[in-house]
Amino acid sequence: MNITGTTRLTGLLGRPVSHSKSPAMHNCAFQALGLDYVYLCFDVGTEEMPAVVEGLKLAGVRGFNCTMPCKHIMAELADELSPAASIIGAVNTVVNEDGRLIGHNTDGTGFVLAAKNAGHDMTGKTVTLLGAGGAATAIAVQAAIDGVTDLHIFSIRDSFYANMEQTVQKLNQQTKCHVTLHDFDRESVLRNAIADSAILINGTSVGMEPNPDASIITDPTMFHDGLAVADVIYSPAETKLLRLAREAGCATFNGEYMLLYQGVEAFRLFTGHDMPVELVKKTCF
Repeated sequence: MNITGTTRLTGLLGRPVSHSKSPAMHNCAFQALGLDYVYLCFDVGTEEMPAVVEGLKLAGVRGFNCTMPCKHIMAELADELSPAASIIGAVNTVVNEDGRLIGHNTDGTGFVLAAKNAGHDMTGKTVTLLGAGGAATAIAVQAAIDGVTDLHIFSIRDSFYANMEQTVQKLNQQTKCHVTLHDFDRESVLRNAIADSAILINGTSVGMEPNPDASIITDPTMFHDGLAVADVIYSPAETKLLRLAREAGCATFNGEYMLLYQGVEAFRLFTGHDMPVELVKKTCF
């Protein structure tokens, strides 16, 4: 990589960030396309965010990504928010447009594109989503914006439930999608929703290491022919949920490419170019 006096800076803010695949993805794509950009990681906590963001803005960086725990505070620091970021209340991609920081949320876009990559277009479909945390919220918002007809969200009444209630209200007001939030313990309602759905998505951490023997759906009779089952988890690569669904004859895919495709969208926002996806898959995944 040839760093010049005109090289434009992009990067990742959050804590921790040393494990991130984002630098490898973006720098691989920059080099492949001959773009004069570089992508670096910056270990930043919420307390430092206002000063760091102001410094990056004054330094004229092209843009940056945010990961936990910085996504929500970035929504407050941005000068303008995209429709998805505004509804979610969290930002994972920032673009510096002549000194104005525009906040986007590409997490949901990442999932929608990953689903298409796996052969499942959610447009015009009924979808069941499990969970109300950050990943689930991003998926719900983008799915509704992108044309899912009916979205059933199931969650336990945890600390995220009230926020999801507000999100559902916004989606029903601002999109054409009919969104309903249900208590997860209503098993008969869950069964009926899955029966009507083309895609079932686990947006929770149930089944993630170090508890890979857990599954958010324990009754395989809830699966049906034609149902695709997705899990935002990618470690393990096949969660117990996905194994049960596969054994029941369902198509399945995990969350690995959600990370890739949220980066694909961020790359486009930073550069105006399409990331060479197949090369990045081969090199970084």
